[in-house]
Amino acid sequence: MAHLTNPGPFHPSIPRPLHNPASAPAPAAAQPQVHDHVAAPANHNHDHLTSTTQLRTATPGASQALMKSPSATHALIRGDRSAGMLTMSDDHVMMNQILATHTPDGRDVDVRPLLYLVEDILNRATEHVDFIIKGTQAQIEMEEKAQQANYIAMLEALTFTIDRIAIELSYKALRGSDPHATTTAIFSFLSSYAWDAKLVLSLSAFALNYGEFWLLAQIYSTNQLAKSMAILKQLPSLLEHTAPLKPRFNALNTLIRTMMDVTRCVVEFKDLPSMYISPDAPALASAMTLIPTAVYWTIRSMVACATQISSLTSMGHEYGVLATESWELSTLAHKLQNIHEHLRKQLNLCYQHIEEKKDVDTFHMLLKLFDPNVAHMDNMKHLKALIYAGDDKLPLLDGATRRKVGLEVLRRRNVLLLISSLEFSGDELAILEQIYSDTRMHEAGMQSHYEVVWIPVVEHSGVPLSEETRTRFEALRSSMPWYSVEDPLLIEKPVMRFIKEIWHFRTKPILVVLDPRGKVLSQNAIHMMWIWGSAAFPFTSYEEEKLWSKETWQLNLLIDGIDPLILDWIKDGKYIFLYGGDDIEWISKFVASARAVASAFGIPLEMVYVGKSNKREQVKKVAAIIKERKLSHCWEDPAMVWFFWTRLESMMFSKIQLGRADDLDPIVQGIKKLLSYGREGGWAVLSEGSNILVNGHSTTVLPTLVDYVKWRGNVAEKGFNLSFIEYHDQLHNVAHPCCRFEFLATTRAPESIRCPECHRVMEKHTAFVCCHDEQAIPDSLFAS
Repeated sequence: MAHLTNPGPFHPSIPRPLHNPASAPAPAAAQPQVHDHVAAPANHNHDHLTSTTQLRTATPGASQALMKSPSATHALIRGDRSAGMLTMSDDHVMMNQILATHTPDGRDVDVRPLLYLVEDILNRATEHVDFIIKGTQAQIEMEEKAQQANYIAMLEALTFTIDRIAIELSYKALRGSDPHATTTAIFSFLSSYAWDAKLVLSLSAFALNYGEFWLLAQIYSTNQLAKSMAILKQLPSLLEHTAPLKPRFNALNTLIRTMMDVTRCVVEFKDLPSMYISPDAPALASAMTLIPTAVYWTIRSMVACATQISSLTSMGHEYGVLATESWELSTLAHKLQNIHEHLRKQLNLCYQHIEEKKDVDTFHMLLKLFDPNVAHMDNMKHLKALIYAGDDKLPLLDGATRRKVGLEVLRRRNVLLLISSLEFSGDELAILEQIYSDTRMHEAGMQSHYEVVWIPVVEHSGVPLSEETRTRFEALRSSMPWYSVEDPLLIEKPVMRFIKEIWHFRTKPILVVLDPRGKVLSQNAIHMMWIWGSAAFPFTSYEEEKLWSKETWQLNLLIDGIDPLILDWIKDGKYIFLYGGDDIEWISKFVASARAVASAFGIPLEMVYVGKSNKREQVKKVAAIIKERKLSHCWEDPAMVWFFWTRLESMMFSKIQLGRADDLDPIVQGIKKLLSYGREGGWAVLSEGSNILVNGHSTTVLPTLVDYVKWRGNVAEKGFNLSFIEYHDQLHNVAHPCCRFEFLATTRAPESIRCPECHRVMEKHTAFVCCHDEQAIPDSLFAS
């Protein structure tokens, strides 16, 4: 590289314009073709520069035209440019010339800080163009990105290179040189740099000239030095005629902003993490073949913009009003926009590829983190991996105080992760809140055994939630007294995949239990919560087995915690009929017959209607009729009906999970029968106190009551209880009602299950069910 001439201590070094010894005619503005192979580099001598004297004498025609009149120079520049745009049609040859100049030496230049500075200059300059044209006084506030970056040392190393390119752009613009030749000369000078560095360095040089132009335009009226310099550049005359120049300024604005778009895009490709995407990835490989073309046409556009500015300052506003000049800028802008769109499309595909790779890595990280064989000091790594790993925001909302809090509040605590979609049943939420509140009241003054955190699973793909989704989320969160994730967008895709694949979340809420060290004690303790509430803590399988060992097939098990009135009946030793169904005619006959039997034998009888496991709206109607006719006690609150059947389903699930689904113990058989009877027709459970006597279908219970005259003779000898049971069992052995269990397609059904009546393995069928109920009760909690 040639050394600068320094005539003396008071004369600055004058960089000389670049010379391209192998300049070729400019190509047409068609899309160039880029091939994977690169031609052998040409022998470009960067030290062969045009001297300052040569600058004045190299093109006497141009110098004479400039001295004679602006219009003559205008014609010369237009003639040179038109020839350059039209004489070369072989884009392949052109790009081979550019590729031949590309001989990078491996230096790694961090161009980001420089790009921040250049963006700031050009953004302010182009905004000032709009300011002058529109005549507004709006204050422009830009983010001072460059000031945040450590770019001083980088500028010291690159200032010479930037100045050289800036002088080349100015000199060749004034001289009226062929734009392709000027562009090729810049590529030759920057041969040792990577494509992104070539582009940012060239854009920096252009910004240096363009920024100086508009800096004078901004301050010339208030600064005498700037005013004198502006007069030399004919700025006052130019700025007095801004209205006619509006098309030119608009075209410049559009092209410059497109140049910045392409530059940012090219730099983004350079910054793609190699650990997540390789050069042979289809999207990246496709983009890399286009980047040389993108860099060429962007620098070529800088040359065109520099020529336009030089022509305005040297020949006055008359030159700027010609529509053909704006047309050339618009043509280049259109070409660059097409290139940018293609690059941006490939870049988005690259980002998608990277995100997929990152998601896989995160998923595997979660698998290792939750490996039960790996011990940890506390649960913070687990919670950060699931909810939010950063320290720049508070990811939780405290339901008690309504304040945002950090994950530290959960350090070394037992944590229950309540995982659900936004389709959270109001009944489920109400019962959970009641259990949670009762537990907190019981633990008043003591540290609670556990903390609950709601993790909403919302498919979002990183885009903002719709207003409807956001409103539904906030409504749910506002009703929760425990901790909740502050924003569903914090839950990333690999976390949702882990929740679904490893913890088997489908659509129903699950409750994952973590101990103070982050170890998973239960992948779904929701069934234990429904059956025993907080008494099931710490919700382990061992604790589940222990709790079942204390249970017997009694009414207390079915009713516990739902209806205090029934518990009072149990204490009083009354006979109790729990019954259900949706056939009001059968219900009326059943109630009348039951009261007749109670009256005949003088037994204290209470009855309560508990509905069905489905057909919610029909159950509401039946309950209203029962209340109106005063047939019996009934649960008017749908949440109580829902909880009764949900607890039964949870019991069934618990037995399945423990491998006890086909045991012949009375609890398993009784649960199976109730769940089956609750699907079809009516049913009834008769108990004395808490001791269950009969668990029967409508086809056997009602005939037993109606035909009491047939077995009343046995009461004196055997007693009421045994006489009722024997007669019912006789009818049952004849009737043998069919049994059926339904599992939602979104839940994990057991591979097989035995009939509670005959103990054979039941047939598996696929069913499509519609209960004409917009708010259907959840059919099952088999979502582990």
